[in-house]
Amino acid sequence: FFDENVPIEETLTAFNDLIRQGKVRYIGCSNYPSWRLMQALWVSDKLGLARYTSLQPHYNLVHRSEFESELAMVCRTYGLGVLPYSPLETGFLTGKYHKDATDAGSQRNVARIFNEKNWATLEELEKIAQETGASVSQIAMAWLLNQPIITSPIIGPRNLEQLKDNLGALDVHLSPEQIARLNQISA
Repeated sequence: FFDENVPIEETLTAFNDLIRQGKVRYIGCSNYPSWRLMQALWVSDKLGLARYTSLQPHYNLVHRSEFESELAMVCRTYGLGVLPYSPLETGFLTGKYHKDATDAGSQRNVARIFNEKNWATLEELEKIAQETGASVSQIAMAWLLNQPIITSPIIGPRNLEQLKDNLGALDVHLSPEQIARLNQISA
């Protein structure tokens, strides 16, 4: 998150110094609203400073509007890489939660996403998982990987089994019809 008490010029100058010193190669930001990202790009251009080359937004099938409303266009227009975090929405998009048994049983705050729209999205993921023989989480990740603007999702497996499942999404090929179904239900 950006610090509203620190001028963006100060932040970018510090990053620019780190690049000049060879300590970092590229800089990116996370959780920036579109106005702040545009301000940073403008300041970089105006002052001749290094600019952000990537954005880490919270983006997945049940958390789309924040990124898609404006940030996606900024990233596309200015060539920023997009590295979304929480691609499985704290485990919700793995299929481990069920509408009739909503006890999260976890320290994570997933109850906030227990709503009719998200349950419908999860149901559609399960249908497509059955059609393709892939896991629910692989379908959710494959949808993300099929978005042209996405550079690479940031995954967070806790064990080797989850890592293998996440990487298996690379071999899942969704049809245009399946992608359209997921787009429509999760919009």
